[in-house]
Amino acid sequence: MIKQRLQLCRTLSAMKCFFQFSQLLVLSVSPLRKVKGKGEWGSSCAGQLSMLQEKIDHLERLLAENNEIISNIRDSVINLSESVEDGSKSSQGNFSQGTGSHLQSSQFALQVDSQDCLFASQSGSQHPDVQMLDVYNLIPFDNPDGGVWKQGFDIKYEADEWDNEPLQVFVVPHSHNDPGWLKTFNDYFRDKTQYIFNNMVLKLKEDSSRKFIWSEISYLSKWWDIIDIPKKEAVKSLLQNGQLEIVTGGWVMPDEATAHYFAIIDQFIEGHQWLEKNLGVKPQSGWSIDPFGHSPTMAYLLKRAGFSHMLIQRVHYAIKKHFALYKTLEFFWRQNWDMGSVTDIFCHMMPFYSYDIPHTCGPDPKICCQFDFKRLPGGRYGCPWGVPPEAISPGNVQSRARMLLDQYRKKSKLFRTKVLLAPLGDDFRYSEYTEWDLQYKNYEQLFNYMNSQPQLKVKIQFGTLSDYFDALEEAEATKKNGQSTFPILSGDFFTYADRDDHYWSGYFTSRPFYKRMDRIMESHLRAAEVLYYFALKQAQKYKINKFLSSPHYAALTEARRNLGLFQHHDAITGTAKDWVVVDYGTRLFNSLIALEKIIGDSAFLLILKDKNTYKSYSSEPFLEMDMKQNSQDSLPQKHIIQLSTRDPRYVVVYNPLEQERNSVITIYVSSPKVQVLSDSGIPVEVQVSAVWSEARTILQTAYEVSFLAHIPPLGLKLYKIIESERSNSPLADYVLYNGVMEDGTFHIKNMVDVVDAITIENSFMALWFDQYGLLEKMKTKEDGKHHEIKVHFSWYGTTGRRDKSGAYLFLPDGHAQPYVSSKLPFVIVTRGRIYSDVTCFFDYVTHKVRLYNIHGIEGQSVEVSNIVDIRTVHNRELVMRISSKINNQNRFYTDLNGYQIQPRRTMSKLPLQANVYPMTTMAYIQDSEHRLSLLSAQSLGVSSLTTGQIEVFMDRRLMQDDNRGLGQGVHDNKITANLFRILLERRSGMNLEEDKNAVSYPSLLSHMTSSFLNHPILPMIVKVQVPSPSFELLSEFPPLLSSFPCDIHLVNLRTIQSKVGNGYSDEAALILHRKGFDCQFSSRGMGLRCSTTQGKILVPKLFNKFTVESLTPSSLSLMHSPPEVQNISEIYLSPMEISTFRIQLR
Repeated sequence: MIKQRLQLCRTLSAMKCFFQFSQLLVLSVSPLRKVKGKGEWGSSCAGQLSMLQEKIDHLERLLAENNEIISNIRDSVINLSESVEDGSKSSQGNFSQGTGSHLQSSQFALQVDSQDCLFASQSGSQHPDVQMLDVYNLIPFDNPDGGVWKQGFDIKYEADEWDNEPLQVFVVPHSHNDPGWLKTFNDYFRDKTQYIFNNMVLKLKEDSSRKFIWSEISYLSKWWDIIDIPKKEAVKSLLQNGQLEIVTGGWVMPDEATAHYFAIIDQFIEGHQWLEKNLGVKPQSGWSIDPFGHSPTMAYLLKRAGFSHMLIQRVHYAIKKHFALYKTLEFFWRQNWDMGSVTDIFCHMMPFYSYDIPHTCGPDPKICCQFDFKRLPGGRYGCPWGVPPEAISPGNVQSRARMLLDQYRKKSKLFRTKVLLAPLGDDFRYSEYTEWDLQYKNYEQLFNYMNSQPQLKVKIQFGTLSDYFDALEEAEATKKNGQSTFPILSGDFFTYADRDDHYWSGYFTSRPFYKRMDRIMESHLRAAEVLYYFALKQAQKYKINKFLSSPHYAALTEARRNLGLFQHHDAITGTAKDWVVVDYGTRLFNSLIALEKIIGDSAFLLILKDKNTYKSYSSEPFLEMDMKQNSQDSLPQKHIIQLSTRDPRYVVVYNPLEQERNSVITIYVSSPKVQVLSDSGIPVEVQVSAVWSEARTILQTAYEVSFLAHIPPLGLKLYKIIESERSNSPLADYVLYNGVMEDGTFHIKNMVDVVDAITIENSFMALWFDQYGLLEKMKTKEDGKHHEIKVHFSWYGTTGRRDKSGAYLFLPDGHAQPYVSSKLPFVIVTRGRIYSDVTCFFDYVTHKVRLYNIHGIEGQSVEVSNIVDIRTVHNRELVMRISSKINNQNRFYTDLNGYQIQPRRTMSKLPLQANVYPMTTMAYIQDSEHRLSLLSAQSLGVSSLTTGQIEVFMDRRLMQDDNRGLGQGVHDNKITANLFRILLERRSGMNLEEDKNAVSYPSLLSHMTSSFLNHPILPMIVKVQVPSPSFELLSEFPPLLSSFPCDIHLVNLRTIQSKVGNGYSDEAALILHRKGFDCQFSSRGMGLRCSTTQGKILVPKLFNKFTVESLTPSSLSLMHSPPEVQNISEIYLSPMEISTFRIQLR
């Protein structure tokens, strides 16, 4: 206690000193003397102003330094108050070398409003009519032969069923255009898509009863750029009279398993903004016919964007059969966590195998194929069932119409109304002029006949998707009892199988190099968006035309579109041809380079003290990223900062999160004699570590410097790096196993074999490793308990049957076999002040486990990074398995799109591959005492096949096609980096019944750790020597007055396009997400200075350097505004809500 009191006295005296100092500062800024005459004013004013400017600059510098002092004081007070509260508990912080308490940030316990905990505890109580977890329990998955509808059953009907209400059929012509698959986006456009559009304009104009729907705006915008004004006017006319409908209207039809909600929203905005600007239309119906399984996240985002209906297709054949039996193929899709009905959106599930014509008119593909008139004899396509179509003529129209109507009637028996949807299309259909005539003219004859025969009790016509949904609503409205016909459904539709045991769980992992690159691209785009909007406002304020007229907004738009294109369901999924993958990768790579320039230029403008000096700087980047990727298929490499004793170098670090942040920054420098200083000259604690070459030797030209940076939310901070011969930089210590090495700089201990267990620790935990350098055990210091947590690697092979694993399918040859190394691997153990880690080098994977010695977020979980290289194996899939004693009883949890958690059950009645699910950002298992989470910085497949295990797929190399149209295996593997965090949390206040709920939430710590992982700090190197008189930099740029509430995430701050031209407007889309979180976990020691506020944000108190000119609510993708738009000053978000606001700053 004496020690604590002394510390308290020092703290109080520091505070007293600070306040006296502040008063002196204020008094030293004397006001301008009052002057009498004009002349006197004129002669003295400039001098007075100059003096005042100098005083203000001086004061600004001192205040910046004092911010650091105050921050340290605040930490001390918080630590002291907790020490007093905790009493003897605080003595548990004594630990061995490499965990110094000098890196404590704050033992701050989050202020969580008790009201904010109610949501997670209550939201499992609702019971929809159909809960997908229950459906899986009900279905036997026995796959009997259903007759003509192989995966279904025989459908019968009575002739008089439509006597009171005739069957109303909408035949909806469509063309599914993949923006890249077997050809690149540009090649498909050149060879197919442009002709579809050209023919559409001509053929729809011929007859006003003809209809057509279109989805992908990426293609529409490309065509729009090359056509003349009469064609554009014709398209607008077709839209206005309802012949043409835009459905969904995103940039692409995105994958729903591996895409992150940030990117899904972004491609929606890009498509919807393009439509608003060029066509003035607002889509209202969703159309998702080809993604391989469906996520409720998509339903939620469509609802928030203002959609009222949606359609899905690729759902497990056994679920389709079950839904058809119970007539639940149309339902209101409600989010698992919704306690009311605010998220309900009407959804139509197509009942049969595919969206092509043979599988959309009715249950018998042999008959339906005869009504695909592109397959008439003499053409390039035939019917695989052996009976070709017949052209319709007066002689056969009666028999053919009755044959088709029979299929329509049978299909309608699977639904609850007399309104029927019959899509008419397939991949890249209607590209030939002749097909328009063949389909439309033959169907027109069939329609005319059916509509002229009252005894058939049918009304049939071409329609759009919304025509169908409108008719359905009308039929529902005429019902007498007012009760809804349609059930409420909650849950998701993964994992998809289209036949037999062919589960599409392979694509969750295929081409993982690009799945990781996608996440890096997302974090860079978001960082660029936020910094660009702030810089734009400063450039407008200071009239910096050089920035305002730069090509940055065009490059930002291109980056949005390239990221959007990659969300396509054959891109991020890893299911395209090799050269198409290269095309996607090249687009992402080029945009990453462009985004780095936007980030650098924007940050430079914001951190410049005198903004006007920006005008005189050359176009060469002033700031450059410390990571450099040299090609679309290589891993990023760090720049080496060349130091000298004469001239300091500067690093600007950017925190892209809305939370104040203590994070470890790692840079490479040319000398081990290094000092890192804050801009005010205060030395910062560092660790100097060796840089290892690929040949496992220590480089003599580069040294790794790690230091703890304290950065304001969304802010920039400046650090000075100098080479100093007097510097006694703390060097990391090394212990090497199964290899021998000497070095003149670092202390290295060579061990022949592992005698004692390998251990590393920090103030939160200690870890034990086996002789292979693989994690075996964890001790949590809070309670002193030991936990078995083992990490090891395994291989899956592929089945010996005819159908084998490929890009889409995972068809293993049984359970995974352990990865057995023929010899003990080279193991490096690093111990230092900032971090300690264990790295083991296997033949196909370099595996690193790291602990950060800090008291913030990053100290509380274990960082795991793998460099995977399986380019020499055949038909193998590598997995990392984490084993524990957690008794999760076949239950586990995976996230959907980084937005929500979906509970899973491992089922013995399903094959192994069916129990693999998509993981976008996290998966966890839990029992009554603990939760073990795997947090991921890339989308991959995940499973929990045995109690206590989480298994995540690293990479897959497959030598054959899996017969889903791609026509190749997956053998373009790259050296791939995967990054994870393992988080073990203790649960409290646990009711075991809660684990049976259909909903679950991460803890706040888990949310924050995931955010840190997916939005890393961005260090930028100042390329020129500063400070020079012309380029003086601010010590920091804090754009916010304080951190956001802990549970509110800034999804994006996206500059909105101008209404004319290709430039920017003054507005940005402020997109916010309030996360649902579980309060059954401790929030002590998280090192975050934020609280929860029941979802309230006072906008005028948000920004520091900017004034909010206007703030108005909007729909998610900016399509709709409330009828009476008014400026608001307070934002309120419900838990889980994502909302968009139009904001204008100045």
